[in-house]
Amino acid sequence: MNLIDTHIHLYADDFAHDLPALVAEAEKRGVTRFFLPAIDSGFSAAMDQVLEAYPDKVHLMAGLHPTHVKENVTSELQHVKERLDSIDAVAVGEIGIDLYWDDSFKEAQIYAFEKQMVWASERNLPIVIHCRDAFDEVFESVDRIKKQGHTITGILHCFTGNFEQAKYAISLGLHLGIGGVATFKNGKIDTFLSQISLEHIVLETDGPYLAPVPHRGKRNEPAYLRLIADRVAAIYQISTEELAKITSSNSLRIFKR
Repeated sequence: MNLIDTHIHLYADDFAHDLPALVAEAEKRGVTRFFLPAIDSGFSAAMDQVLEAYPDKVHLMAGLHPTHVKENVTSELQHVKERLDSIDAVAVGEIGIDLYWDDSFKEAQIYAFEKQMVWASERNLPIVIHCRDAFDEVFESVDRIKKQGHTITGILHCFTGNFEQAKYAISLGLHLGIGGVATFKNGKIDTFLSQISLEHIVLETDGPYLAPVPHRGKRNEPAYLRLIADRVAAIYQISTEELAKITSSNSLRIFKR
């Protein structure tokens, strides 16, 4: 089996003490590749160290996470641009808008999101979007950048929206990143997910966050992608092997790998 995790923070402190064992266990479960989203400049060195340890399994993104958009947004964006120029980035991410905790930097988040989308388009790279309590704002920004003539492709990571939002995201050229929420009793996406063609779906853990059932509330480990895959396969009433084949093909096509 060949499962691909399109969104995992392997460089997080939560994984620092036992990463080799976690990667080995993930391999036993069929997880073969990991795509690592960026957060801000403070994590770049750790990301590079993970890449150095697993050059055949790990791929890096460059980007500024919306919750890390603060007063120093200009210097952080400059760092993103430098990373795009210096590493083999597979995507610009994770970028987007998050109004869940704090909306005081809303305009700065929108500015950073749209600037990074332009950079992605200029480099023919996909984007990986973080969206929380901000579907309208994210869709407006993507639509605005597309109307300026830019090509936008990529993933709406950790999708938790409704069926209409899913269809609209797909119409904008985005795939849906499905993770542990699909295993939650109150996750809701399981009620309509099977109505969406699998060509629009990729898998992710978002580890160490959002662990699937039965590990909800605990550290989300790389091997748990198999639990997510099993649940999504059940929703679509196909084998996990077939799901892995389709979603992994989608992932490699998006990231051009």
